[in-house]
Amino acid sequence: MTINRRAFMKAGGLALLSLGADPLFLDRAAYALRSAGGRAAGRTLVILFQRGAVDGLSMIVPAGDPFYWQERQRIVLPKEQLLPLDGMFALHPRLAPLKPLWDQRSLAIVHAVGSPSTTRSHFDAQDFMESGTPDVKSTPDGWANRYCRHAEEHANTPFRAVAFGPQLPRTLAGSAPALAIDDLRTFGVKAARAEGEAKLTRAFEELYEGSATGLIASSSAESFEAIRMLKTANPSANPPANGAQYPTGKLGQSMQQIAQLIRAGLGVEIAFVDVGGWDTHVNQGSDQGQLATRLDELGKTLGAFNTDLGDRMRDVVVLTMSEFGRTVQENGTGGTDHGHGTAMMIMGGDVHGGKVHGQWPGLAPQQRYEGRDLAVTTDFRSVFSDALQGALGPADIAQIFPGFTGPTKLGIFG
Repeated sequence: MTINRRAFMKAGGLALLSLGADPLFLDRAAYALRSAGGRAAGRTLVILFQRGAVDGLSMIVPAGDPFYWQERQRIVLPKEQLLPLDGMFALHPRLAPLKPLWDQRSLAIVHAVGSPSTTRSHFDAQDFMESGTPDVKSTPDGWANRYCRHAEEHANTPFRAVAFGPQLPRTLAGSAPALAIDDLRTFGVKAARAEGEAKLTRAFEELYEGSATGLIASSSAESFEAIRMLKTANPSANPPANGAQYPTGKLGQSMQQIAQLIRAGLGVEIAFVDVGGWDTHVNQGSDQGQLATRLDELGKTLGAFNTDLGDRMRDVVVLTMSEFGRTVQENGTGGTDHGHGTAMMIMGGDVHGGKVHGQWPGLAPQQRYEGRDLAVTTDFRSVFSDALQGALGPADIAQIFPGFTGPTKLGIFG
């Protein structure tokens, strides 16, 4: 979902005049900052969307299933390079930074997870996963936005729900306020230059004229307040802590900036970031190649994020998701085609880690979905429900995932 800046221009200008004349509003940002920063129980759920359908069978390898080795010749991973997790599963070697988290029981995995929808369309499957309503295309909002709308207690801050990217994702679309920040460094520079009320007014106007402020807000009040709060907190001035080193790509940059907002105490409850490159139809590779490169970036980024936040990870949960998995059998071009079930990872917080959750259906031909794919045994809404409650506390799941009757807790959080 893209927020049209010009559509807000007239209303935004009127709001700015009103807000600028109200001294109570001028203090609201500072109040929100104090409120968010003072929340001892403040917790954050970070959602990381692997767009393009990651091959969960290579990310979390079912090494104990003989059919994994039979159906893959060119893209099979060497046994000696796998990082064993238990008697059945192993990590891809490029996810080595996550192995210590598994050993410390702060990383959990759900395998054979996905959507009950039968679609193999990226667009539809992503839409269903972000709306939280499989096969219902008319849903107007995203499940994370519905959480923000229905949860009773939250921080008084425009940074409650933040996405890193050029537009608001479907997950955060809806009536509850949300922000999209393309680059905290660019936006921070813009905000820092807004000295005095006139310049701050101009920065706000530029926001809706389409200038490169790097911020999209779902309301004019949220954008104005966010400018003031970032100017006060200046989170981009804080380098990674504890010696953390993020990869140089967009994913590493976004996760580093999420950590900066969390450490600045801006009251972030839900943060969203996505990364593409998982649609590996051709030359997927094994321990080398395009999938290995993507997993290398993912593993190093999540490892750096964990190191950066240190003890704060007790109050932070990271959830990875992807719209569907890929075929059990490799195709004729050394890749994999659109599949069904995949794997998701959950790290941090009170996670019941060191365990692969869910029911493994097996990879024998008769056990596969439509004879070709890993079957889905865990509905993604069960994982999302458990992650929301485990990360942020009790939630009205019936309002967040309408029509869902499956389990809302899987034991992922102890």
